[in-house]
Amino acid sequence: MLSRRAVLAAGLCCPGAGHAKEAARADDRFRAFIAALRPDAAARGVSPQTFDAAFRGIVAPDAAVLARTRRQSEFVRPVWDYLVGAASAGRITRGRARAAALAQTIQAIEGRYAVPGPVILAIWGVESDFGASAGDVPTIRALATLAEAGHRGTLFRDELLAALTILQRGDVAPERMSGSWAGAMGQVQFLPSTYLAHAVDFDGDGHRDIWTSAPDSLASIAAYLKDLGWDPALSWGYEVRLPEGFDLARYTGDLASFSERGVRRTDGGSLPTRGRASLFLPGGRTAPAFLITGNFEVIRGYNTSDSYALAVGHLADRLGGGPPLATSWPTASGLDGPGLRKLQAGLASAGFYDGPTDGRAGPKLREAVRRYQISAGLPADGYATSGLLAHVEGRPAPKP
Repeated sequence: MLSRRAVLAAGLCCPGAGHAKEAARADDRFRAFIAALRPDAAARGVSPQTFDAAFRGIVAPDAAVLARTRRQSEFVRPVWDYLVGAASAGRITRGRARAAALAQTIQAIEGRYAVPGPVILAIWGVESDFGASAGDVPTIRALATLAEAGHRGTLFRDELLAALTILQRGDVAPERMSGSWAGAMGQVQFLPSTYLAHAVDFDGDGHRDIWTSAPDSLASIAAYLKDLGWDPALSWGYEVRLPEGFDLARYTGDLASFSERGVRRTDGGSLPTRGRASLFLPGGRTAPAFLITGNFEVIRGYNTSDSYALAVGHLADRLGGGPPLATSWPTASGLDGPGLRKLQAGLASAGFYDGPTDGRAGPKLREAVRRYQISAGLPADGYATSGLLAHVEGRPAPKP
């Protein structure tokens, strides 16, 4: 049997000693990871001086960043809750003030990239509250933490190398390179690889500055949307009213065909005579209905969340002088994350879904839900509910 002194020496008597040793080993692994990164950074043209400056003082992973990767939400906010914050009255007021202050810059950006100013402003507003909340987490440490932990495979290692390339180019100093816990940077929340591919120097100072320059930030958003395929002839979408007896199974088509079938915009405007759209019912048949165009998917290219894309589109409409939504949202929400994963698994087993089982709603799941609803003779609104999950699983629907 070990003596108490031997136990103390071995660090076995109390959890604190063991945790301290494990933390020290984790720090050693982190520093070894950084050292092993040098050859790949050099192959991308990153000098030893830039490398050393980037990692100066970074000797341990960021525990707060690691904690965020383990924080799994058990509830997915309904889209209408997301919209309350993203398109709040205060944000609309601040956005209109920023639009007035930057009117000439925005007009010039619209002329160059053919992306509407209200859409650019809306993304700026949702991402960083028009530059006021760009995030203060040091990007290099955050990315190194995620990369060394192997979070999402090699994604963050590649992003870390891209961040070092940005520093080598001199667009920003290491101490000013900051953003979110996951490495998204500046007022526009670009990952480093997105920055390298799409950021622009619009104010002409020789640097692509998405941290402190509003013109560079706004133009970078516009350039990215243009590169993603923005169609200047169409809006992102339209809130609409459906006629009585509308066939939900015919949910895609030309905009002109939706007009012929009695679909009307709630703001009184006319639907375009060209272009295609699909029906989007993010809260089911009793909630606001939208016809979304390919530009909705362009916004999803910036952030793949349906709620994000709808919030950006609606905020853009409000910043452009449009009215609030005409239809009220329901009080009951759809499925949460675990419920969506069960639905994805059930639809996959039935041959309707071939996407990831990730608990996230998106176009693939909407399409699968609609195809299942059509096959089962249900109204094809594409909305994932507990009743639909029960139907897929062959059990009675829960009572409302």
